[in-house]
Amino acid sequence: MKINNLISAMIATVLLFLSGSIFAQTPDQNTPPDALIKMVVTDVMTSVKADPEIQKGNIPKVMELVEKKIVPFTDMRRTTEMAMGPNWKKATPEQQAILTSEFKTLLMRTYSGALSQLRDQTVQFKALRAAPDDKEVVVKTVVLGRGDPVPLDYRLEKTDKGWKVYDMNIMGVWLVEAYRNQFANQISQNGIEGLVKFLQDRNKQLASAKPAN
Repeated sequence: MKINNLISAMIATVLLFLSGSIFAQTPDQNTPPDALIKMVVTDVMTSVKADPEIQKGNIPKVMELVEKKIVPFTDMRRTTEMAMGPNWKKATPEQQAILTSEFKTLLMRTYSGALSQLRDQTVQFKALRAAPDDKEVVVKTVVLGRGDPVPLDYRLEKTDKGWKVYDMNIMGVWLVEAYRNQFANQISQNGIEGLVKFLQDRNKQLASAKPAN
């Protein structure tokens, strides 16, 4: 599988997980990590299948939906920090905030259209193997649909605001690893500001692009 297709599949599932969380019971800071994943995924699968606009790849609607739902369940700051590796500490607090915001926007803009492909899948949830006092866990699932089953793991951390997703693994590749080399190359060539500009320019390009029908 080409890396772009792999990343696309990963982000599509990220957006599926994050975008449409309309719960009969909203998760709170005491919701266990495996229960959080199951509640969100199950309900979002239903929401996506019932929304023809999302199935058509209505990017503005998906962006709005993701923007409303992504914050409570993810730690994009940590995701960005991991994608940057040691270079994160070289960035100023202002640069870190900008990078986090731009990276989040990049993920949403680049792969929001992939939601339209998520219609027939079902998800099998594996039993959580973790101690009660663990601060980080991996929730394992398997996506079932057309073709071979796809293992999909969520890495979460426990915060004072509840469990947060900060990385995902599909078919053996972690999301942050897919971007780490690209970020490192940009910083090596153009510094931290070069990476900021790269992300900003890419987001402007994606924002002005006409959606594919």
